[in-house]
Amino acid sequence: MSKKILGGRDRVKVAVAQASPVFMDKQRTIEKASRLIKEAGRNKAELIAFSEAFIPTYPAYYTVGYETNPHEWTDYMIALQDNSVVIPSQDTEILGQAAKEAGAYVVIGCNELDSRQGSCTVYNTLLFIGKDGNVMGRHRKLMPTYTERLYWGQGDASGIKVFDTDIGRIGGLICWENHMTLVRAAMIHRGEEFHIAVWPGNWKRGEDKLLDADRSPGGALCNLQSLIRVHAFEAGAFVLSACGFLTEGDFPERWHYIRDGNHINYSWASGGSAIVNPGGRFLVEPNFEKDAILYAECHANQIKAVKAVFDSLGHYSRWDVARLSVRREDWVPEVSLNEPSTFEDELPENELRRISEEFEISRDKLESLLQEIRKISNS
Repeated sequence: MSKKILGGRDRVKVAVAQASPVFMDKQRTIEKASRLIKEAGRNKAELIAFSEAFIPTYPAYYTVGYETNPHEWTDYMIALQDNSVVIPSQDTEILGQAAKEAGAYVVIGCNELDSRQGSCTVYNTLLFIGKDGNVMGRHRKLMPTYTERLYWGQGDASGIKVFDTDIGRIGGLICWENHMTLVRAAMIHRGEEFHIAVWPGNWKRGEDKLLDADRSPGGALCNLQSLIRVHAFEAGAFVLSACGFLTEGDFPERWHYIRDGNHINYSWASGGSAIVNPGGRFLVEPNFEKDAILYAECHANQIKAVKAVFDSLGHYSRWDVARLSVRREDWVPEVSLNEPSTFEDELPENELRRISEEFEISRDKLESLLQEIRKISNS
């Protein structure tokens, strides 16, 4: 049996949609995303990526704070909830239908409204949709950056996953999550072959504002441009880097007072999207055009060639020196104590061995602890 790279394909065509949303207008932004998905599908792309928080916008361009007018703040935050996506919902069905018509996997950034009753928390989420139009899963940003914490809750370990598909293994992280070394390592260790990296723009440290647009050749001053090349090599994966775009004309009339106010900075939402091969080379150089779709052919042999030299999951790893411990389940706020115990009488041999090795505890000690737990559980 041969090893399947990219699902056994020789090559896969991918696309990055670098487009501006209709600011704080979920319906029109989803309509625009659907058009771009279908266009990319007509051009034979089988994987299509959109930027961070594409639906209905990256809210932290608006730098609200304690000095912000309370009425202005309230209007904005309520609108963010009203224009965020519930997963699943009619919104995801519309996007799913577009993905199905295109015959492509879609990874799109969105503001996600928590579906739990009583919660109105919004998350910065990557939504993964299959070729069949169904939601495959989601990844919620683990650590909102700086003023982003005014808008978004924190994701949990359940979103650290890679999806095994007929075109290869697809994963993704949001903005500076890609600089979280251990989280990025967890994605690599799950064997991703396509890494979706999404961002709100292309920036540099400004003189008058903390963030300004990076106007250098290729946007090379922005830390994301070096990061995606490093990650591609370390993972032996293709990186689809999708950057945000927003211009003055993307604001509906309702939000002109926000656009023209003193608390918004979107000059750095100027694109910079790119596609990188596993060797860390640009297949598509950073692009700064509005409403552009970037395409690239991704060849399985490029993964094989790089991993022959550097395989971070194989011959260039030292599990005996350093290992990664990653939580897998989600973190729920309420656990019922009235439900019967689900503690299993016996753990499988491989699980006993894993726990013993991971926590460096002897088998005798581990089995003794399990006996004590059984006594407590059954009392």
